Amino acid sequence: MKKFGSLSIGAKLVLSAGPILFLSLFFNWQMLRVDYGPSGVAKMPQDGWDAWGLLIGVLVIATVTLVVLRRLTEVEMSEDVPWETIALGTGLSALVIAVLKSITDADSTWASYGFVAVAGVLAAGAYLVWADTREGGAPFVKRKRRGEFSPTA
Repeated sequence: MKKFGSLSIGAKLVLSAGPILFLSLFFNWQMLRVDYGPSGVAKMPQDGWDAWGLLIGVLVIATVTLVVLRRLTEVEMSEDVPWETIALGTGLSALVIAVLKSITDADSTWASYGFVAVAGVLAAGAYLVWADTREGGAPFVKRKRRGEFSPTA
């Protein structure tokens, strides 16, 4: 638990949102209406495991695995490969595919849009992990130090 506490905010976001997004694929993403004519109309819940959901699951596993290997273990990985950039790409891809899945699925549930928000947290965490390795830090996120005045004041 000490090791998790010492991680950056981005790594914590990825390690928290990743498993939640993966498990969300087992919940209802769609509520299909099936018309049986004179017998009536039925609503059939559909989980997230279709072709898009499988791709989301693989991307989430890849993103979380890269962050775990780079931040929590002492595994030797090639320094020539930009692992954090790959993690950023897989995290952003998971977000884009989750958005496409929710938009294109017929009768998406409100919960599916909540799961898209979780995918957004995963992508934000992957971005922060990537930004930590850059020399200038996060270009879109500026942190003020305590006791520092803003230049507009």
